[in-house]
Amino acid sequence: MLSKKVRLDAHGEDSSYFLGWKEYEKNAYDDVQNPSGIIQMGLAENQLSFHLLEAWLASNQDAARLTKKGESVFRELALFQDYHSLPDFKNVLVDFMAEIRGNKVSFDPRKLVLMAGATSANETLMFCIADPGDAFLLPTPYYPGFDRDLKWRTGVELVPIHCSSMNGFKVTKFSLEEAYKQAQKLSLNVKGVLITNPSNPLGTTMSHDELEELITFAIAKKIHIISDEIYSGTVFDHPSFISIMEALLDRKLEETELWNRVHVVYSLSKDLGVPGFRVGMIYSNNEALVSAATKMSSFGLISSQTQYLLSKLLSDKEFTRNYMKENRKRLKARREMLVTALRGAGIECLKSNAGLFCWVDMRNLLSSNTFDAEVELWKKILREAGLNVSPGASCHCSEPGWFRICFANMSEETLNVSMQRMKAFVEKTTQQYCSRRGGGRVTHQESGCNSRRRSFSNWVLNLCSYDREPHR
Repeated sequence: MLSKKVRLDAHGEDSSYFLGWKEYEKNAYDDVQNPSGIIQMGLAENQLSFHLLEAWLASNQDAARLTKKGESVFRELALFQDYHSLPDFKNVLVDFMAEIRGNKVSFDPRKLVLMAGATSANETLMFCIADPGDAFLLPTPYYPGFDRDLKWRTGVELVPIHCSSMNGFKVTKFSLEEAYKQAQKLSLNVKGVLITNPSNPLGTTMSHDELEELITFAIAKKIHIISDEIYSGTVFDHPSFISIMEALLDRKLEETELWNRVHVVYSLSKDLGVPGFRVGMIYSNNEALVSAATKMSSFGLISSQTQYLLSKLLSDKEFTRNYMKENRKRLKARREMLVTALRGAGIECLKSNAGLFCWVDMRNLLSSNTFDAEVELWKKILREAGLNVSPGASCHCSEPGWFRICFANMSEETLNVSMQRMKAFVEKTTQQYCSRRGGGRVTHQESGCNSRRRSFSNWVLNLCSYDREPHR
């Protein structure tokens, strides 16, 4: 007999987010081998500037070959197994984190705990802060994987902070208080709030006012704040990114109890585009938490070879500055390409300034204003259009009809194909709605039939005339 954890199957893989991945894996798109396959638009992976990393490796053979001034360091790296990590790597990491934040914040490498990815970092914080049955509040919509990362092994409960499209899904004092009241009704002990800033899936940065409300709330309730900032280096447009640490300094809260209850999660997976290297970290001013998390990191260490290679790369300040600048430029261009194409097909996106995805409004394609209709639409997009996108329900969005669409994990040519498919799908769906139109009340979908038809010719023109990215 296996454990309850195995038998209860609470991993969360029944979510449409993971089910879409499974369908993609059965029939993955390839422009030559399988041109009719499913295109993966549910993967927040950054491949737009990958060749810059490859070029750096080609010209820095010491790092790639694990040598220092021509002498092999293989032996010392192969035998190194200290869970405090390589000091050189931690030193360049805190410098990199500070530079991303405009050097408005400095970080102490002694307060940094390295782990195998942000997934491990977030779960470790749950283990350090909460007991099974305790709760964390999370603004919606949120990353679907949190249901696995934060709950599955820890036994922690997640209570949504319901945010609305009426104000661009911003966190408010009212939404925070309502979530806290809901947790109390469920007899849950709230230990903290976890935010993603910039947001996954919204692609937006939190405003100064939102952070102020959050800090005031955490002080009043005597709870923790975890700020997952793994997309902080992807901010490509205004407003600029404000780290939770910067917001604390602005409030001059260094000598308060809250200073020890705020923790930052960071990773190189999104900003640097190296998810396979599994580099995540926790930064905290809480000495006891740092000590415990360091011991827990033994269950998910970063290989010393990876640390050595990346310490050399990040210490090349000229390269990292050029990389971040070029990467932001390409992310912005790619986002505009997607938004322009979708708008031409009558689909709007939430205005965003960061991330590897857009939060897409497909409410006008729903057969009814329900989550059942959203699931129906998602299945049709997956099966008929051959596009794996993430439905809002998997992100716990409180309004049906929103979808996350990723744009940085594919070539420009593949994105063109995906948008051609989306255009055809929207046209077909609209025609079906219009053909069913009777003499009764005009529905939201029907009212858009004529305008959406007019938009298709504009869509083709916009896509063909769009400035192409530099050759990669």
